[in-house]
Amino acid sequence: MRKKKKPTTRSEQGRTTDAVEILQRRYFEGRPEKMALLEEERANAEIARKIYELRTKAGLTRRELAKLVGTTASVICRLEDADYEGHSLGMLRRIAAALNKRVEIRFGPVKRKKLA
Repeated sequence: MRKKKKPTTRSEQGRTTDAVEILQRRYFEGRPEKMALLEEERANAEIARKIYELRTKAGLTRRELAKLVGTTASVICRLEDADYEGHSLGMLRRIAAALNKRVEIRFGPVKRKKLA
């Protein structure tokens, strides 16, 4: 049985209409430095979403959460912004404590494509 040859050109890889796949191929494929930046941005966005989700689930305004944490509403607003890069573990712990939660940090495997 003959082994199939791996596609090497875009046309051989197959056409797609998936926007995420197109962007992945165009801007990130084969560029580890850009992938690292993308992962960092994903992490920032995830933290921001989680803070917002926990605050709204608790039925608190930004001002109310800020008072519980000992900061200002503008700081909470900044922390809920996906573009914010200054999340500190200390602040995340203060927010978690105010919401009767705890911070968990996990390290997962890096997803890498196999090179054949």
